[in-house]
Amino acid sequence: MRRFGVLLLSVGLCRAEDAVGSAGVDGAYFDSVKSLRGSAAASEDSNATAGPRRLGAPPTAMGYKGIDWSPISVYGTGAKHIFAIGDWGGMDGSLSPCCGRPRIIAYSGGHTPGPHVFPRSRWNRAHSALLCTHKQFVECFNTRGSSCAASCGFVPEVDMQPQFLVANVFKARAAAKNPDYILNVGDNFYWGGIEVDCGSTPMSQISGTARHQFDNIFEGIYQGPGLSNKPWLSVLGNHDWGGRQFYNGWDQQIAYTWASNRWRMPAPYWSQHVSYPDLGFTVDILMHDSNAMDAKNPEEDPEHNMCSRKHNRPDANCASAGGPSSVDSCKGWFWGLYAEQKPWVEGKLAHSKADWQIMVTHFPCGHDSGWYRSLHTRLGLDLLVTGHRHDQELGSNWGALGGMMCLVTGGGGGITSEASPWDRAHWYGEGQYGFYDLSISKEKIFIESINYDGKVLKSATVRPSR
Repeated sequence: MRRFGVLLLSVGLCRAEDAVGSAGVDGAYFDSVKSLRGSAAASEDSNATAGPRRLGAPPTAMGYKGIDWSPISVYGTGAKHIFAIGDWGGMDGSLSPCCGRPRIIAYSGGHTPGPHVFPRSRWNRAHSALLCTHKQFVECFNTRGSSCAASCGFVPEVDMQPQFLVANVFKARAAAKNPDYILNVGDNFYWGGIEVDCGSTPMSQISGTARHQFDNIFEGIYQGPGLSNKPWLSVLGNHDWGGRQFYNGWDQQIAYTWASNRWRMPAPYWSQHVSYPDLGFTVDILMHDSNAMDAKNPEEDPEHNMCSRKHNRPDANCASAGGPSSVDSCKGWFWGLYAEQKPWVEGKLAHSKADWQIMVTHFPCGHDSGWYRSLHTRLGLDLLVTGHRHDQELGSNWGALGGMMCLVTGGGGGITSEASPWDRAHWYGEGQYGFYDLSISKEKIFIESINYDGKVLKSATVRPSR
């Protein structure tokens, strides 16, 4: 990919160890630790919000696939909230990557500490006409819109800082609503995840590059009352694997689980049980990797293919991290990972005794819709939370999914939105940048779509399917 030059904004960012917040009494947690086989261990103090790390890091990032992670118990009888967000992590051009990698700079000003939004492209709703190319979008950013194709729908005060705008509303609403945890659907760091090679750092360590990216793009952005120390239940997106390649440091995002008091991603796919003892209900959350959808034959679609021969090094090899061993084996590896999850998902749902069953994955509502439909109609999956498409869609693909509620929350602001942020008529969803606030009880989940300016654009109510 060409590297251009970056954003005309910079902010004072705090390091993770300096960021302190309070969960509040009603949002306190009690985490009981389980080993890989589920045996009980000592429990954390009830005020420790993000849970223990007594189960040590695995030898490789694939070591805990399918693990039931430490349960969360949320106490109190007040309203309970969950936030959902995705595709949020912008580029940091101040980073000096290792291994001969270029700096992550796309437009003028991008050399400053991030996050800086990546300017993608914009199409019409049918995706049949390209309205704004990447090159045209870069020109919009370089000139702050003074030289910019009208078809780009560029709104500089929004498009140049969407992660900050969404994060500010996210923090303000967290201070008011005190969410218990966050559902994070991936694409956490643009352009290509953590800028080190897979397997270059032991799972028990965090590289300087990964620390820099987490500090400047995650820890320094999503802090404050009602938000600091809250668990982020996370999956990888295709850009976290590398975007147009597969050998970036996706394993460091998994390793960060043992370096953080709130980041939870112990494996590419895993589960989280949450109980609400004072309100008498429970939730099973399945964290699912669907990135096989962007794993294609090496010569196919090089700009949307993690297994691209054009963009992967000839010697690309993630076997030491438990990943693909070559460009030629890449597609089969990802589709094998996807296939092994299906019986795992079905078994978890079939044996779940929770009041609610929620799945979190990266690729949006509509991919493999027949399988997801069966999970809803046959096994009781209540809610599907997705991202990847860079907008906000409440109730997407309702019919294809057998009436199951599905969210696309790809408007976190790490990449420019599918349509102009001021245009709500020419794309699928109700908004272009934002997140969701889910109010959960035993009887229902009330979902609100929160825009980058704090407005509630749409709402819906989900009731248990079984």
